Amino acid sequence: MPLRTSALAVAALLGALSLPAAAQPAFDGFLCCNMRTDGSWISDSNYAESGKRIIPVGTPTRVTGYGRQRVNVLIDGKKQDIGNDYSRDLDLGAFAKRYVVTEDPAARIAGFPPKIREAIKSARVTKGMTREQVAMSVGYPISSENPNLDAPIWRMWLGSFSEFQVLFDNAGRVRAVETDAQTRNLVVLE
Repeated sequence: MPLRTSALAVAALLGALSLPAAAQPAFDGFLCCNMRTDGSWISDSNYAESGKRIIPVGTPTRVTGYGRQRVNVLIDGKKQDIGNDYSRDLDLGAFAKRYVVTEDPAARIAGFPPKIREAIKSARVTKGMTREQVAMSVGYPISSENPNLDAPIWRMWLGSFSEFQVLFDNAGRVRAVETDAQTRNLVVLE
């Protein structure tokens, strides 16, 4: 009988870990990263398309609900949706917690070297950044193309035809960014 009870307890715990969207909790937090919005929609692709503005890392954000492949949030009192467009292997709860963090990143950023802080403020990548710093600056890579965040290369996109690859050394720091010259000028802080 104890084995059956343990199996039921484990099943209940696993069920709670992957709650349906409607059962996911609302919570207050901060944007994990610089995210681009058209005023109502933020995509996990984080494209820098015309007319989009950057909402800075650390902006207070309230998760208010969940929809079909989206997390409903309030940012500066305005409704936005963070769309899980390309990271659908993540359930919405995990997706929400990736982009809305409970700890304000401002204190961590304040402790970074000046060039790293400048790169994050300008939504660019520079040599020596950690994976965490790259994510703060330009967002997370979409998980459909980057299932392992510890991988030595992150494949990222500035736009539909503007791919850039962030290459990390064995210590997990940026050693190079590979892309075309035009995208390089927009993404890399030398």
